[in-house]
Amino acid sequence: MRDIKNRMLGKGSMEFGTPVRIACSASIVGKKEGEGPLGQLFDQVGQEDMFGAKTWEEAESTLQKEAVQLCLDKSGVKIEDIRYLFAGDLLGQSIASSFGLAQYETPLFGLYGACSTSGLSITLGSITIAAGLADKVMCVTSSHFASAEKEFRYPLEYGNQRPLSASWTVTGGGAFLLSDQPEQKDRAQIAGVTPGKIVDYGLKDSMNMGACMAPAACDTICRHFQDFKRKPEDYDKIVTGDLGYVGQQALFDLLSQKGIDISDRHMDCGIEMFDQNTQDTHAGGSGCGCAATVLSAYLLKQLEEGNWKRILFLPTGALLSKVSFNEGQTVPGIAHGVVIEAIS
Repeated sequence: MRDIKNRMLGKGSMEFGTPVRIACSASIVGKKEGEGPLGQLFDQVGQEDMFGAKTWEEAESTLQKEAVQLCLDKSGVKIEDIRYLFAGDLLGQSIASSFGLAQYETPLFGLYGACSTSGLSITLGSITIAAGLADKVMCVTSSHFASAEKEFRYPLEYGNQRPLSASWTVTGGGAFLLSDQPEQKDRAQIAGVTPGKIVDYGLKDSMNMGACMAPAACDTICRHFQDFKRKPEDYDKIVTGDLGYVGQQALFDLLSQKGIDISDRHMDCGIEMFDQNTQDTHAGGSGCGCAATVLSAYLLKQLEEGNWKRILFLPTGALLSKVSFNEGQTVPGIAHGVVIEAIS
């Protein structure tokens, strides 16, 4: 029986009495992502972005299905040992998850947190384990450049010009096996979470997601420091999901107004994913798969190798749809904070 000594901190954070283990993870990306700075670290790189499917949406479902299977294969765990799946994506009614994961016949919590979905799934999965209500869960998410363009902007055939503030949706899927039992091969541990709040600064530019999401990242960081009674120096890295270059500067400006400076330890998955000088991705990477694949391939590796001891993983999401955008609504943001530590 799990020793439950969890604590509620402040008005919205949770600290786990016994950290939840990240037993294993897997990352699969597209060709463009494989050509970026982190290309050699991903578990699999597709040579063509259809991944053997007939449509972009089916291709994204394939990303989730194969990410889960790869994670199972790497860990030696069977799908029958997984109590729950926590999954989501960017498509309407989360069809990448429902069609991609149906074959596993495992209880599913379908989630939508936009590009923050990796943080949302890991938060809910770790809470479930910390509460003693599951022993093993799988958290998975994905995004695909072409399916996201069709869902939120314009199909690729339209050939529209992208402004410099626009980000490039990452084609990728990431899966994380969380467990309540420590094993020698575990990658890292989750010590606590600060779930995000919806923050809306009234911005309406869907081609500038970074600016739309930065206020939510600022809010979660501030609440996290207050609830945990910590400061930036308590983390080796504070990692946002996909603010990109525009959103990063907006975050720094917003935090400076509150007397907080994280510039010497901030990292953004969207910035790390692509080479801005050679890959023509403008503001950087975005999408559910952005933070998920960078966490699996790069961030956990740094914790495993002892380069870092503790990070604040903060995937960011813009909560819009093509319906809300066409009706003139604003683009609210959300950011979920997860404290991930090296295993000592």
